[in-house]
Amino acid sequence: MIVVLDAGHGYGTPGKRTPEGMREYEFNRKVAEYAKQELTGYQDVEVLFTHSDERDVPLKERTENANAWGAKAFVSIHANAFGNGGWNTAKGIETYCPVVNSPNSDRLANTIHSRLIQATGRKDRGIKSANFHVLRETTMASILCECGFMTYFPEAQLLKTDSYRRTCALAIAGGLVEYLNLKLKATPPPSTRINKVQVGAFREKENADSLAAELNRKGFNTFVFREDNLYKVQVGAFSQKENADRLAATLRSQGYTTFISI
Repeated sequence: MIVVLDAGHGYGTPGKRTPEGMREYEFNRKVAEYAKQELTGYQDVEVLFTHSDERDVPLKERTENANAWGAKAFVSIHANAFGNGGWNTAKGIETYCPVVNSPNSDRLANTIHSRLIQATGRKDRGIKSANFHVLRETTMASILCECGFMTYFPEAQLLKTDSYRRTCALAIAGGLVEYLNLKLKATPPPSTRINKVQVGAFREKENADSLAAELNRKGFNTFVFREDNLYKVQVGAFSQKENADRLAATLRSQGYTTFISI
């Protein structure tokens, strides 16, 4: 079966960037790439992209391709924005379904959105409906995920990190696995799963946010996510364990307690 991942916009799309200049497409395409890598470990699934690193693909071309391929699911990956270009406080993750009744899209949205919220710990802005072209003109289960705000400074910093991009990708891939009931291959290829360096876990979110802010001031890229009823502070993610060990040692030398998870 075919799954379509659509990295929204393109490198040349005007205006789709953080106030600091990071293009939205930079985030979108990496999440799509990591999600595809994860899905290659499952049986009977082919992942196709509608976007291109060479040009901004028109929306009509994207949906026509997805329909012609006979895809079973379509996920458009985005980062959000609010206001007139400066920083503001709008934040969190939201997922969109078509405005028309689409039970399969609703189910796909539920599986992916819940995983994104749990994996990232970001504010849950809910599942909504919208008359977006990529949702209106596709004939399969279709959703659009907004994975954080480029105009909210803390989330903009997260959107730049490889760790957050991989986290979003694994959540999207996991939702597709659940929705399509995919089965692992007997010998899966190398996974996008990574060695995560955790520095703290708290019952109160403000404690986790305080530690994350302290680490950010020291130059570490961090994000806070909720798991097992705790708010956890992650400071890095690496495909090679020795790199995670090196960062963990640096943090321990500064008095922090570290834990490496996969």
